[in-house]
Amino acid sequence: MQALFDLFPVVAFFIAFKFADIYVATAVLIGATLLLMLVQWFTQRRLSPMLLVSAGLVLIFGGLTLYFHNDLFIMWKPTVLYVLFASALLLSPRFGKPLVQRMLESKLTTTNENWRIANLSWAVFFVILAVVNLVFVYGFSRSTWVIWKLCTVGLVFAFAMIQGTWLAKRAESVE
Repeated sequence: MQALFDLFPVVAFFIAFKFADIYVATAVLIGATLLLMLVQWFTQRRLSPMLLVSAGLVLIFGGLTLYFHNDLFIMWKPTVLYVLFASALLLSPRFGKPLVQRMLESKLTTTNENWRIANLSWAVFFVILAVVNLVFVYGFSRSTWVIWKLCTVGLVFAFAMIQGTWLAKRAESVE
């Protein structure tokens, strides 16, 4: 359910872009992100670290987009976010357990090697998304980039399902 709520700003951005332009869509994205933060705060009495990072980038890059009237800022935001995620994943083992393990070990148990592979897989996935985003930023129209941005939501969901299945097959029974 939380994942569906997290989609709200992206869907709002996409709809606003279809009816207006990237600047109106960016303003809508900022408003929707702030609304999502309020809803999460009032329902859970906390803000998830992922939402805080994403919201911070939306406010910074969205604000720069509107202030300078330059859409490249908001278009670079996903790349920066993906690089931050990949960096956190790659650096996490240096500070204890891999990030994927920290997030999922309460739900399943597997070997350290499997956690390491899953963590690295996510990091590589986010690096690929970061690079492909730049290909769309500089190689395609704004409309095509917006469609790509919406498609990334499905790609992340599909990759999560694949990773979940892969990990579940390697999970040890908990007694």
